[in-house]
Amino acid sequence: MEPRVLTDLDADTAAAVHDLLAAAGAADGADPFSEQFLLTLRAGGARDGVHHVVAPGATRAVAGYAQLDGEYAELAVHPDERRRGLGTALVEALEGLVADPHVWAHGDLDAAKALAERRGYRRDRVLWQMRRPLGDPLPEVELPDGVTLRAFVPGRDDEEFLRVNNAAFDWHPEQGGWTGRELAARQAEDWFDADGFLLATDRGGTLLGYHWTKVHPATADEPAAGEVYVLGVDPAAHGRGLGRVLTLAGLHHLRDRGLGTVLLYVEADNAPAVRVYERLGFTVHAADVNYAR
Repeated sequence: MEPRVLTDLDADTAAAVHDLLAAAGAADGADPFSEQFLLTLRAGGARDGVHHVVAPGATRAVAGYAQLDGEYAELAVHPDERRRGLGTALVEALEGLVADPHVWAHGDLDAAKALAERRGYRRDRVLWQMRRPLGDPLPEVELPDGVTLRAFVPGRDDEEFLRVNNAAFDWHPEQGGWTGRELAARQAEDWFDADGFLLATDRGGTLLGYHWTKVHPATADEPAAGEVYVLGVDPAAHGRGLGRVLTLAGLHHLRDRGLGTVLLYVEADNAPAVRVYERLGFTVHAADVNYAR
């Protein structure tokens, strides 16, 4: 059977997709879908510009799944259903929906490289996951004159956060252009903790930058870890060392919570950010690749 293209998912199909993603992640050692795509899936999948591609297999109704959001897509095939052309079928379905899909491959796996090469795709973006032990010494936080750090207050700081975030990431296809919807979706997640959402403000209370941290709970394979979830500085406040200050403030917060490791994601070609993180002891742990034609 050919893959089906849907604009939303019923409860049974969504549950089967979650099972598929869990099996693929366990087999590959990397989660096949990013947070944004999982949030859409958990919300039921119905959203403007989003399509779901569901491929049946020999032993299950959902053997392969792809999600397309605008021009960006992610896909996965159940480990028991691989080497049967399902990955190719999913990509062909995506190509029928948008002329030039940009497909994420998490973990930079050989199978994804081979599929991309067969379909004529090239590496368009590389996202590094960098890590650092929190047990290693950390420099102290030295605030610039006139700058104060405090925690985010939901409802009060939403608009200022969105202003700074969208200015800092106006170039970024996933992090830029946020509205209250994107912020509210993350505030509704179990991991959200306003105390770990650090804001840097000036004497007048204007937001200059932020460091939103996240804690990943322990799993059977890995202990709990902190994350530099998003860090942004208003372009108007550049040149004051706020990126380093906010990074350190978040690292101290996560260490004080008793965590042993911190991770972050950064565009591999963002040389200034990579230099900051390397100087703070981060090293590359894994890579995600976006393929395009």
